[in-house]
Amino acid sequence: MEVKGFFTSLFGLSFTEFITPRIIKLLFVLAIIISAIVALVIFFVGVFTGGPRALFSIILAPLAFLLYVIIARVWLELIMVMFRIAGNTDKLVEGRDTQAAADQE
Repeated sequence: MEVKGFFTSLFGLSFTEFITPRIIKLLFVLAIIISAIVALVIFFVGVFTGGPRALFSIILAPLAFLLYVIIARVWLELIMVMFRIAGNTDKLVEGRDTQAAADQE
């Protein structure tokens, strides 16, 4: 199977080429950026509100950031595992077909 260009794969209607393995790093970087923005919003809203919310937001913001990044990483790893399973299954089928063709000769 030949590797096609990104945009050819993106707009291809056959879905034989996957783009997710190519953009998984970008998705993780976006998840980190979004997690940081959410944590900063939690922090600043709590600090500017004052009172007990300030202390709560100082503790909650870093914990929320870590939790969001961990969840994003686990989800993206699960997605990559599915793609690796698909790739390994393709290799097994190709090997079985090659073996069956050799046995018929």
